[in-house]
Amino acid sequence: MASDRIEILDGWRAVSILFVLAGHLLPMGPAAWKINGSLAVGGMALFFALSGFLITHFLLERADVAEFLRRRLFRIVPLGWSVMLILAIVNGAGAGTIAANLLFVANLPPTRLMPGGEHLWSLCVEAQFYLGAALLVAAGGRRALWLLPPLCVLVTIGRMIAGAEYSIVTWLRIDDILAGATMALLCGRPRVAAVMRRAPSWLPVLLLALLVAVSGERAGSLNFVRPYIAAAAVGISIHSAPDAMRRLYASRPAVYIATISYALYVFHMLFDASWLGSGDRLVKYAKRPLLLIATFAAAHLSTFHFERPIIAWGKRRRRLAAARGRP
Repeated sequence: MASDRIEILDGWRAVSILFVLAGHLLPMGPAAWKINGSLAVGGMALFFALSGFLITHFLLERADVAEFLRRRLFRIVPLGWSVMLILAIVNGAGAGTIAANLLFVANLPPTRLMPGGEHLWSLCVEAQFYLGAALLVAAGGRRALWLLPPLCVLVTIGRMIAGAEYSIVTWLRIDDILAGATMALLCGRPRVAAVMRRAPSWLPVLLLALLVAVSGERAGSLNFVRPYIAAAAVGISIHSAPDAMRRLYASRPAVYIATISYALYVFHMLFDASWLGSGDRLVKYAKRPLLLIATFAAAHLSTFHFERPIIAWGKRRRRLAAARGRP
């Protein structure tokens, strides 16, 4: 698999965040059907599968642990910490709660997520995976990444034993990420990639629909296969996807939404916990257009005028440090 940008993944990232936004903020059918939960959980599964895939793909091609951790640090910490500190001030959080959030362990029992930031549990799972993957590569090189597939299966078995169809605790949710990591390893094998290229082009579309069906409260024990369906949809689409899907997923709107997806995720529930999300059911939905506009506006400003300059500054610092280190 080439190291160039994989365009179709932008579309998957856009789909994942749109599923999460729809699941959390919009009426998606009768409450008894529980479609909102299916979309939110399915969207997070895609988000995690993409993360596992891209992180593993990066480490396979460039097993530079220090560079990897620097990139992740500058990617998630500036916005994540800023929002956590704002929530800490608003909620009058104690030192222990603040520390647990800033260290990305607030999702672990006893959970210490703050009101308005309950959804940031996913950043904790992500950050813990980054550290674990970095330690694996530091200890055993690229080959150590092949420990991730059996670990994924073990986590799923543990979930089944615990009856945890979905959870915010890392050891009961991280198979969503590990399945994506496994797919990256498989896509790097020429024989597996050849099999994927022979798959029917409609298969990724079917898998996306199936993902919604096996996600959330209504799906019950089918949630245990959720990580693998999400990862399969992403991985197979790279090698075999209908032209219409490729065009849509590489379109400018999809790329834009993918670019601001991290900030969209961070802000959407933050605003939902504010006046924009207050009131009875009718009042809440009357405010939804304002909430969505505020979320997209904040995500745009954060991505292009806060996060991106910090990432660029980090890159400049790395280049200068590398230049000073040359003989």
